[in-house]
Amino acid sequence: MVNFGGWDMPLEYSGILSEHDAVRTRAGLFDVSHMGELEIIGPEAEKLVQWVSCNNAAKLVEGQIHYSGLMTSRGTFVDDLLVHKISPTHFLLCVNASNQDADFAHIKANNKFEARVENTGPRYTQLAIQGPQSVEILQPLTHVDLPAIRYYHFAYGTVDGAVCLIARTGYTGEDGFELYFDPAHSEKMWHALMEAGKPYGMIPCGLGARNTLRLEAGMCLYGHEIDEKTTPWEAGLAWICKMEKAPFLGSDVLAKQKQDGVPRKLVGFEMLDKRIGRDGYPVSIGGHEVGAVTSGCPSPSLKKNIGMAYVPPNSSAVGSEIGINIRGQAAAARIIPLPFYKRPH
Repeated sequence: MVNFGGWDMPLEYSGILSEHDAVRTRAGLFDVSHMGELEIIGPEAEKLVQWVSCNNAAKLVEGQIHYSGLMTSRGTFVDDLLVHKISPTHFLLCVNASNQDADFAHIKANNKFEARVENTGPRYTQLAIQGPQSVEILQPLTHVDLPAIRYYHFAYGTVDGAVCLIARTGYTGEDGFELYFDPAHSEKMWHALMEAGKPYGMIPCGLGARNTLRLEAGMCLYGHEIDEKTTPWEAGLAWICKMEKAPFLGSDVLAKQKQDGVPRKLVGFEMLDKRIGRDGYPVSIGGHEVGAVTSGCPSPSLKKNIGMAYVPPNSSAVGSEIGINIRGQAAAARIIPLPFYKRPH
């Protein structure tokens, strides 16, 4: 168990490698109730979502979700989040645990619309079942047609008798579902899911496997790849930054950076020897320090050591060699495409 954003969280149950393998080949169950939930409700709920985030919420249909950034006036990240459109007047935002209170305060401070913001985290338990056999495991517990829920969409229904928002999302690069429901049902739901998953070899998973899985999938982690000093262009997240819907918070700064070019770029790399490029290690090119590793670890699926780092744009081409400074020595690494892993189906 470790402290994570003020929560007592499991780092691992049976071991990071076995948990990682379960999610890639069968299924794993994560308790991610530490994640924050904010709700925006009212006639101008969509306008508020549009103002504070960079993706285009006007394109969402009811029951659809997208990944977005909560922006500062400098065009950088207050947080990254999932935006769920429940109705034209009701949006549910899933935010990072340690940022929940700051996100709530930020949205409230920028609310000039006919909408209210509620910090509803205490109303939700969130369990994530992830892996290629998620549908088979979860389906017997609900009458909701799970295959009919498309990726990044959600439906309401009961699971093991508890009313749930069932979202086809996750942070692992695999198929799966995230269930939001009343905390009163937490233990009963956990045990029901574990029992349903037993014949399929599903096991409980902790933060360690969650990190190796998301890194293989090239997914950003707040405080590592993105923060209040990072813009979407730098982080390779142009696909969530819809300038055509401007103005929104920071859009003027983002327009200028898009025109002028970015000072650094997020890349993926693989180590060329057995050493590991860990978070925070300096990156060098030609003997000069040019950036730092944001996340790095052994990849259980790919059987090599991988990571992400910021480098100057003119040194970011796939195939370029860089040095990762480990205990005063530059270990050789090569830039490779992101994501490192894509599910085979």
